[in-house]
Amino acid sequence: MTTKLNVLQVIPKLGYGGAETGCYDIAHFLSEQDCGSFLATSGGELLKFVKKEKVKVFRLPVYTKNPFLMLFNTLVLVLYIFFYKINIVHARSRAPAWSCYFACKITKRVFVTTFHGTYNFKSKIKKFYNSIMLRAKLTIAGSNFIFSHINENYSEYLNKKKKLRVIFRGINVDYFNPKNISILKQEKLKQEWSLSNNFTILLPGRLTYWKGQEKFIESLNILIEDYDVSNFQAIILGSDQGRKVYTKKLINLVERYNLNKKVKFIHHCKEMPLAYSLADVVVSSSIEPEAFGRVSVEAQSMSKPIIASNIGGSKETVLNKKSGFLYKYDDPRELAKCLNTVIQLSPDELKSMGNEGRKNITKKFDIETMCQSNLKEYRRLIKD
Repeated sequence: MTTKLNVLQVIPKLGYGGAETGCYDIAHFLSEQDCGSFLATSGGELLKFVKKEKVKVFRLPVYTKNPFLMLFNTLVLVLYIFFYKINIVHARSRAPAWSCYFACKITKRVFVTTFHGTYNFKSKIKKFYNSIMLRAKLTIAGSNFIFSHINENYSEYLNKKKKLRVIFRGINVDYFNPKNISILKQEKLKQEWSLSNNFTILLPGRLTYWKGQEKFIESLNILIEDYDVSNFQAIILGSDQGRKVYTKKLINLVERYNLNKKVKFIHHCKEMPLAYSLADVVVSSSIEPEAFGRVSVEAQSMSKPIIASNIGGSKETVLNKKSGFLYKYDDPRELAKCLNTVIQLSPDELKSMGNEGRKNITKKFDIETMCQSNLKEYRRLIKD
């Protein structure tokens, strides 16, 4: 008789980030495949959308780095594992991964991790802390970029008994689908944001230095000064998450370049497909590598041309000069050049580029593909 697959995913907080939405999607997918689906988290905005009749949720302080609370989490996880007959524990962040690791050691269950980003380390202690993500039976890298990063920086923690494989992150291409956009909602949002009919450039992402908002604003100034292009409006969409000093810096930069009538700061949008639908082009201006580059993928899924920096995951998801353009990161002049190129395209050319993006994402980065790949690996692990 085949053992029923019961998977417990552990994530600090269930918000709207890439790691969190992937965790959410896999949790519901597992329940639809007649698997036991369990989720341990401290909370988060996405939690209210979890279908409790399909996914069993445990509220635990798994966000903490406090060693006493981490020990507490370990003991509670042990109880959950035994009581609910969990056979796979999948950790998606470093702090809870330590608790999961010891809980799996005690219960002799399979430990799995997903390496979601290029975790910084400036000391041996921090590197050791990060290495928990490679102490699993299976470590999943969300892109080839992350796979290379692991091999280049953590080779001492890799061995043949433990598997490292790439499973590309996916998105819900039915949710991010231009055909599902309500024209009434679109017009309402356009009015709320006070948008004109000018060419619209959208830069989504939380307001933080490495997302490159400063370089983006500089590129808009260059677009006007060097290319004499002014028939555009730009939306910087994202929360500063308490980084008030950085927000003020961006506002001052906009004022210095006299772009007040060109740039709008929008704090949040509940329906991101609607936001994408208002754009003529989407920009991802990160000056540090994106582990996956969700904006680039979502924009293409919405049939929008994407301009992205040529580092990290975007190099794997953007078809350069076909579904969008890759430019030299940290270079506002090259970004301005790409923006000018896209602005000069005809409506048919923009549509064609958007269609290529949509085809690219539905073929390679659909959430269904990611979920199926995870399930296949889970089943292999419990057979071994």
